[in-house]
Amino acid sequence: MACGWTRRSCGATGQGMTCLGTSISGFVCLMALLSWSSATSVQVSTAAIDGLFSKFVSTHDPGCAVVVIKDGQPVFRKGYGVADLRTLQKNGPETNFRLASLTKQFTAMAVMLLVHDGKLHYEDRLTDVFPGFPAYGKTITIRQILNHTSGLVDYEDIMAKEYAGIADDKIPQIRDAGVLDLLKHETGTKFAPGTRWAYSNSGYVVLAMVVEKRSGMEFGDFLRERIFTPLGMTGTIAYEKGNNEVAHRAYGNTKTADGWHETDQSSTSATLGDGGVYTSLDDFEKWDRALANHALLTAKGMEPALTPPVGTNGARLLQPDGSIAPLYGFGWFLDPYRGHRRYSHYGETVGFRNAIQRFPDDHLTVIVLSNRAEVDAPALAESVAALYFPKR
Repeated sequence: MACGWTRRSCGATGQGMTCLGTSISGFVCLMALLSWSSATSVQVSTAAIDGLFSKFVSTHDPGCAVVVIKDGQPVFRKGYGVADLRTLQKNGPETNFRLASLTKQFTAMAVMLLVHDGKLHYEDRLTDVFPGFPAYGKTITIRQILNHTSGLVDYEDIMAKEYAGIADDKIPQIRDAGVLDLLKHETGTKFAPGTRWAYSNSGYVVLAMVVEKRSGMEFGDFLRERIFTPLGMTGTIAYEKGNNEVAHRAYGNTKTADGWHETDQSSTSATLGDGGVYTSLDDFEKWDRALANHALLTAKGMEPALTPPVGTNGARLLQPDGSIAPLYGFGWFLDPYRGHRRYSHYGETVGFRNAIQRFPDDHLTVIVLSNRAEVDAPALAESVAALYFPKR
């Protein structure tokens, strides 16, 4: 599982949510108005950033790794705490963390590359890719899966019912193909596709299977061949136990009353499309540079990923509980922060908490990767970003 949608990951971090217009044209206009807000040259001391992470400096506790990229160059890059409590190996720029839902931006890019290749279309139906899928798949498009408007039932909820009362460590790990099989036994979606917004790990697991079906390659191999290798992300992998190994690996941990406990894997940790990628600050810098320079897709090719869905009347979509949905594209939350255009995501799974915040008009990116469960990664990333935004 790779939980990436929580109240903290959007509602509290996206302070500009409710000030947006109610139509997509209003959103576009707002983005244009925000373009003037690029931060002026602000000098931020190393000590100021260091101070935000002072609680993680122990050489005997798990911690985090942080990078700040300004104008295309890393201006702060540092690890805190240890990657492995057994060896006390320190976290650093080369340490590979489980990304959880930060993986979704890579899954989305894989789908977009197949669209670019002409092997897939955003309006293809789920049943076009998987003819044996139940009839309700005829109403679900690839675009809707990408932007979380498909209504697909959460596979975690299905598993919770199937294994009710059983400890998680006694439940066999499910893989992507297993999730697809679970969904084939469902009879419908949570809501009519395209009418609501609900964050869906199921959807991104299905997208990994779509990539395999239309490319003829294993999902991890496609990521490596089309994204990681071309960008020089040599340490980044879609981790599959028994098939590959994570170099310089950080292990996830949770603190309880009697100390730290390794909480690195769960019954839902083996799926790839929603959260299975491991990477480091060193490699994430290369990914950020590729996005800024349009190394994989042109600016026009990226437009669908940065355009939020709206209702048929042009209004903001609602979540199933009736609250306003966040702005979301393909693998990116699009809510601004303090008037600054932002592409962001949050990743959470057992023992890991991560965040990426990209501010394209300010040429600023902040990435926080952590291998301890109580870290509020989005808040830390925003606190770093705030140092670069002059008050006005």
